[in-house]
Amino acid sequence: MLQGQCEKRLSSVATGAVEISDFYITLTARFATKLACFFASAWLVLCTFSLFSLQVSAAKSMTLSYTQPGQDWESESLPLGNGHLGMTVLGGVQRDALQFNEKTLWTGGPGSKQGYNFGFPQQTETYLKRVQSVQAALTSKGQLAPEQVAEQLGSAQSGYGSYQSFGTLTIDWPASHGSYHHYQRELDIASATAAVRYQTQDSQFVREYFVSYPDNSIVIRLSASGTENISFKASLKFPENRTRKALQLSPNEVLYAGVLHDNTLQYAAGLRVLNSDGTLTYQPDGGFSVDGASEVVLVLTAATNYALQHPTYRGEDATHKVRRQLGQTRGVGYATLKQNHLADYQPLFKRVELDLGGAPIEDMAHALAHYPGDEQAANRALEQLYFQYGRYLLIASSRQGSLPANLQGIWNKDIVAPWNADYHLNINLQMNYWLALSTNLAETLPPLYNFVENLTVPGQQAASTLFDSRGWVAFLNTNPWGSIGLIKWPTAFWQPEAAAWIALHFYHGYQYNQDRDFLAERVYPLLKLTSQFWLDNLTTATDNNRLLVSPSYSPEHGNFTVGAAMSQQLVFDLLSKTYEAAGQLNDTLFREELATALNQLEPGLRIGQWGQLQEWREDIDEQDNQHRHVSHLYALHPGNQISPLTTPHLAAAASTSLNARGDAGTGWSRAWKVNFWARLLEGDRALRLLRHQLRDSTLANLWSTHPPFQIDGNFGATAGMAEMLLQSHLGELHLLPALPTAWGTGKVTGLRAQGDLTVSMAWQNNTLQSATIVTGKDAQVRLRNRALEGKVTITSNQHVLDYQQIEEGVISFISKANQEYVVLVGNTK
Repeated sequence: MLQGQCEKRLSSVATGAVEISDFYITLTARFATKLACFFASAWLVLCTFSLFSLQVSAAKSMTLSYTQPGQDWESESLPLGNGHLGMTVLGGVQRDALQFNEKTLWTGGPGSKQGYNFGFPQQTETYLKRVQSVQAALTSKGQLAPEQVAEQLGSAQSGYGSYQSFGTLTIDWPASHGSYHHYQRELDIASATAAVRYQTQDSQFVREYFVSYPDNSIVIRLSASGTENISFKASLKFPENRTRKALQLSPNEVLYAGVLHDNTLQYAAGLRVLNSDGTLTYQPDGGFSVDGASEVVLVLTAATNYALQHPTYRGEDATHKVRRQLGQTRGVGYATLKQNHLADYQPLFKRVELDLGGAPIEDMAHALAHYPGDEQAANRALEQLYFQYGRYLLIASSRQGSLPANLQGIWNKDIVAPWNADYHLNINLQMNYWLALSTNLAETLPPLYNFVENLTVPGQQAASTLFDSRGWVAFLNTNPWGSIGLIKWPTAFWQPEAAAWIALHFYHGYQYNQDRDFLAERVYPLLKLTSQFWLDNLTTATDNNRLLVSPSYSPEHGNFTVGAAMSQQLVFDLLSKTYEAAGQLNDTLFREELATALNQLEPGLRIGQWGQLQEWREDIDEQDNQHRHVSHLYALHPGNQISPLTTPHLAAAASTSLNARGDAGTGWSRAWKVNFWARLLEGDRALRLLRHQLRDSTLANLWSTHPPFQIDGNFGATAGMAEMLLQSHLGELHLLPALPTAWGTGKVTGLRAQGDLTVSMAWQNNTLQSATIVTGKDAQVRLRNRALEGKVTITSNQHVLDYQQIEEGVISFISKANQEYVVLVGNTK
């Protein structure tokens, strides 16, 4: 009976992909004869071709262009990366300082001189009693100041460490380059290449840069045409917090190696210089000088002996890695290196194309300074470029075999980075990957999955040692060294629900890929482990015997309470998804345990006295509070407990809360609000937030700023734009759900939806014209768009299909795996 009640409660929380179900329809003959069907199908092919051909031409260029060298690393450098290595290009003429990173180079952790205990507090044996003391105080007083709770439950963490700049490759040119003209610096995100071009009195110089994933190398080509040839000195410079030795391997190769002073982590870098002509000389400082060449290619690679393996986090010798990587590219020419790079990168990037009718951007600084302006084509060009830039940055900072994208992706110039460039689990790491599934970049997810699974090892120790419970737990932030995240910052140390949030990313992956092996082997074990912690740690309310989270803290806002909205929503979402997964895998006993808890658990969805969605269990929200966090709307996004289509009263309350908080905020905060308004089906408001993001929270190189630079705003905004175009979280394909008025004509290809579906669309005059759906499995596909109220034709393999009109603007049809279906809207003749 409990199980049935639970299923009823969950019925409004659609989570899965479109699936096969009993499908009873009354077939309607669309055409009287096979001949008519033939002509209709031919017309459909012609019409579909015409619709796409008649779209306003998109800006073909995916290029960030500048007419001056960059001066400021944070706002002007152009980022390149392959998930392991990152490099930034400022494009100085006489001195080209190419700062680079390798994502595993961190201070802190095991072996740190500061000492390291994975974030565990001292006196772990008394920790549960302290938690219970705080719970008792909250029950009697209702609220506690963050400082009071931090004093009891926080912990000063030593040896946490920071992400490091690896070094800088400096290329110094002759004094004759001090006078130049026709300067151009650009980043082409369609090819993941950067270039600098300029002319001196006698010659034209071109510098080309890319970072190859298949060859794990930074590659630079320098070329010249004219009477002045290429002459320069190249050297690697490293920060002072490490040892350094240079070893010449051959006349044109050098190996640099050392250890960090703090934790003796090994690092190594290898540089090769290939000159077509002229002379090459090895310098005593470990650099090279070139004189009189017409073309030079530099190949740089780097590594550490870090390994994602708890508790040692050490693996293969760094110099062995670098020697092997140098050996793999030895004898490989520039053309082959570049072809390898393009063959890897472009199939990922080109999966999704967005055409809003923009014109090419000739000067990025001018485009940003005048956005949004009266020239609509210029506005659209910047918006569609910004969408793709988020995808570019994720490919560049998250690939198989390394760590996930951190707060700065993969780029960092400091030895003590802002917020250590670590992994904040109270939204930032999650936001980094919101776009991965919807914008067709599932290949960027393995680093996240591997990282989280490793974190469950110390997380299980934390659950057992600190809470005497099953499962695993992590708190607000973590690092590559397996920290459970307890710190002592009063307003930013406590969010054990963070483990639930990050675990849900695994289930989202299954919702999109529908891979039952992935569900059984990786998703469900993690969901079950995470749910066990909460089943053991929920408390019972004294007023209604409902299950609550205590202590509970709405991120970085207000006092500690019991049952804050975000805490309840996250745990409800976790247990709900685990319940669904348990059903699919027939784990009956655990499903019953989940059902019992879900029937008692408060979902965190209360409407307050001024019509707002309450942030806390008590109705204490202030109507004039414009705090940047709007965490109590998790159930709207990325959760799916709130929707204008299924829970209009809750959606109205969420809208009231959003309006009260306003459109201001940091980069990541505005990005989240783009997603919120898209989920509320308010396209114009979502675009307004995107405009704020581009105008007020975006640097000259299109990096998002908190301030300082923090990359989650880029990723979150791209995810929000995808939400404006396609939503599938309610078990249907909602086509163009939040299309802004300004995006009147356009097309998008290759977006992904839950249910293993790939979707492309074209629209004119803000009206859907056609959609193409590629299926990965047999399914009943349900479509929603107001244009579907009229004439609709669905074809596959030149056959016209029948469909069912479910309600106004909603249709469904039966699909087969690995087929393409074209949905055409409009009258036939």
